[in-house]
Amino acid sequence: MQMKTKAACAKRLNRIEGQVRGISRMVEKDRYCIDIMTQIAAVRAALKRVESEVLKDHLSHCVAQAMTSDDAADRHGKIAELVELLERSK
Repeated sequence: MQMKTKAACAKRLNRIEGQVRGISRMVEKDRYCIDIMTQIAAVRAALKRVESEVLKDHLSHCVAQAMTSDDAADRHGKIAELVELLERSK
């Protein structure tokens, strides 16, 4: 992972960690269910943004490098990884 992406993801993940701790406190304090679910949705959206950044980095760095290399096995491996990832995300 490129350093810029790594730093941005680490920052976002630290923020998400704080959000999850906040949700835990909300549950402990018997907060209104809809408020808890709203915060869970916010965490899910934040994780999706991190996932998107990691995927962009992977495509622009790892996959692009494999596609321009002379190693056919590496190219096919990267394609297989992406297909598997897309199948899991259904």
